[in-house]
Amino acid sequence: MRGVDKSFPGVHALKNVDLDVEAGDVLALLGENGAGKSTLIKVLGGAHRPDSGVIEIDGRPMEIITPQDSQRAGIGIIYQEFNLIPAMTVRENIFLGQEPGRVSIVPAGKERRRARELFDRIGVALDPDALVRDLTVAQQQIVEIAKALSLDSRIIVMDEPSAALSPREVEGLFRIVDELKSQGIGIVYVSHRLDEIFAICDHVTVLRDGTYVDSKPIGELTRDTLIELMVGRKLADEFPNRAVAKPVATDDNEVRSGLTVSNLVGGPKVRDISFNVRRGEIVALTGLVGAGRTEAARLIFGADKREAGTITLDGKELSIKSPRDAIASGICMLTEDRKGQGLILNRSVLENFGLPNLSRFTVRGLIQQKRERDAFQAYVEQLQIKVSGPKQRAGNLSGGNQQKVVLAKWLERDAEVIIFDEPTRGIDVGAKFEIYLLMRHLVEQGKAILMISSELPEVLGMADRIIVLHEGRVTGEIEDVKLATQESIMDLAVK
Repeated sequence: MRGVDKSFPGVHALKNVDLDVEAGDVLALLGENGAGKSTLIKVLGGAHRPDSGVIEIDGRPMEIITPQDSQRAGIGIIYQEFNLIPAMTVRENIFLGQEPGRVSIVPAGKERRRARELFDRIGVALDPDALVRDLTVAQQQIVEIAKALSLDSRIIVMDEPSAALSPREVEGLFRIVDELKSQGIGIVYVSHRLDEIFAICDHVTVLRDGTYVDSKPIGELTRDTLIELMVGRKLADEFPNRAVAKPVATDDNEVRSGLTVSNLVGGPKVRDISFNVRRGEIVALTGLVGAGRTEAARLIFGADKREAGTITLDGKELSIKSPRDAIASGICMLTEDRKGQGLILNRSVLENFGLPNLSRFTVRGLIQQKRERDAFQAYVEQLQIKVSGPKQRAGNLSGGNQQKVVLAKWLERDAEVIIFDEPTRGIDVGAKFEIYLLMRHLVEQGKAILMISSELPEVLGMADRIIVLHEGRVTGEIEDVKLATQESIMDLAVK
């Protein structure tokens, strides 16, 4: 790709950007949220038409205006949100749109054999007749890869492919990537997980603010130099300094315990979970995918029905039957799926901010819009949210800025306990540090934070204590995080 330029109303998303992908090479496409990565991918995939620029494959110029043009050029795009139909089978999803005519009989036996051949090609076993809705995220990703291979793709783009995978599933993804490399397929790998970049990629291209910064072989980079290329400045540390967690006294000088969860039971994933989060500390709830972390948080927040157990805040037992009850009690939650559960994407950032805070801005049933705007603007400045204005649609923000809008609405509630479920998933390294600083600032104010994370470096870098879950139960607690290692956490996670 040469000199690619793309503008939207009020936004110059790409400014003369170049990209090179070689056959049998894994290229990491990196940059902060809003750097232009997604726009560049959508230009390559035919979802956006560039204002200017050239795309060449094997030296031949290609006019890519539609997704069909991209597919015919041998390009397969696997977006972070999979493009699959849950009610259809694996084979039907793979070959959908490849029928020989507008009206035709689908050769099920032929599709089944061809699907198995594609799975054999990448070294996995998957039932072609299984319904997509019954598959794990990792299996759905395999279906997307098989779909790209069925179209004879020679270039495959993977956008945040490991975001929802367990460590074991990530290893499986790496094996597939290695197999695709050996077959001469060029891969563009987009990820904010720098450990993966050094493990799987051959070259790196970095974008910043819609412009091309540099391209280098991975062997010429260190973690620090790569971060500096991405954010345009040196970051002394990936994580803020950990303050010593101290119990926080209330007005009556009595030290209170913060959040205590006892014998929590609910659904098939939470069997018996007990822990506490003191004021002034960050407690990480970790474990393998399926261990019951998010499910436990949803029970605490009242999003799912609790079958047994008690929840207390500062020694007072809470009756939480809905998120409304939890919010009223001083507990708020930043969900893992901020797009599906944390924001209304087609509404403005101001409306999203105001929704849980209407009582604060309403007088006699009327919203005091200036008060609402002024309160939001204060958080825009405090959290450095990059928005064009209060009327900007939440869905048009980068992942990091979406997370900050969600955080702003809960900060306005002045919550006592904040649950962060995968707080930095899909967020670039610079925005991650800002989120980490905010979390540290909150605990310094005496808030209690429960952090759910699959990223063990994040757990080790941010937590004051670590609670490990396995199959819906607590298998261990690490109080001295300085002595903890990823191996010691995993040992507890597989018990």
